[in-house]
Amino acid sequence: MINFNYETAFSLLNEKVIEEWITGVIIKEGFKLNEINYIFCDDNYLHKLNVEFLNHDTLTDIISFDYTVGKILQGDIFISVERVADNALDFGVPFIEELNRVIIHGVLHYCGFKDKTEKDAAIMRDKENQCLKLLIS
Repeated sequence: MINFNYETAFSLLNEKVIEEWITGVIIKEGFKLNEINYIFCDDNYLHKLNVEFLNHDTLTDIISFDYTVGKILQGDIFISVERVADNALDFGVPFIEELNRVIIHGVLHYCGFKDKTEKDAAIMRDKENQCLKLLIS
């Protein structure tokens, strides 16, 4: 089950399509979905979580709490809509493209993909691009 929660005025226009896309990616990666909660929020909300739980006094676009057991995915993914909008401008891409990238980024972490090194980040970006193509097709 995928739940979409909103702690800001933002809301997804196509929850069902996004849910089916995420579920398809999870299956394609060889995992099963238990429950993922997406919480869309603003910078202040996510900054507080970043400080409290990760001891990072910085803004970020996403924080994911992974409760996956074996191949059964579950977790909470917090996304700052403000940060995604700023990043979309910085990267010169449409907001919805950047949002979808961040949405799937959290799931890919649950599937074992990392992004701490340049090599891992390149692999993650390639996988994100593959996933974005699945949403468009």
